[in-house]
Amino acid sequence: MNGMQEVSFQSLTHTGVLVNPDNLRWYAAYSCANHEKSVARQLELRSIESFLPLYERPSRWKDRTVKLQLPLFPGYVFVRLAIEKKLGVLQVPGVVRLVGFNGHPAPLPEEEMQALREGLSGSLRVEPCPYLQIGRRVRVKSGALRGLDGILLKKKNGYRFVLSLELIQRSMAVEVDAVDIEDV
Repeated sequence: MNGMQEVSFQSLTHTGVLVNPDNLRWYAAYSCANHEKSVARQLELRSIESFLPLYERPSRWKDRTVKLQLPLFPGYVFVRLAIEKKLGVLQVPGVVRLVGFNGHPAPLPEEEMQALREGLSGSLRVEPCPYLQIGRRVRVKSGALRGLDGILLKKKNGYRFVLSLELIQRSMAVEVDAVDIEDV
């Protein structure tokens, strides 16, 4: 294996009270350490739409190797809701707060979340990456992540596109071909 891991995600649908779709926004819910999966399950039980991106990492135990499903962005579960319904999320055991500024939750860009969900639903191999702010800025011009801006890294004999979510200061790296990217 080349170090990159396959990704899967949990996408939970909203089936609760009718809400004007124009009021629905994506927010990052900060959770207690190692509680992301239980938070996602509780959100599903409460009919709150959520998204928990997971990646697969092999782990060697004494007698065997197992594949662990780990959160791509540790400590965060994404929720889509009208901000007036935030109390339903904050009451979920394991949720600390909605990420924002000055005590006000900040919505994530819809196009960023849509691209993230669509990109991770394919066969892209991703892994967590340190949050980066320096490097060559590029844009993906084809494929599932088309239109997204990020940072280009060179790793061994290939390229990685680093997508950073500024609000939560987390990043992920995706293998890309040089022909699929362009300078910004």
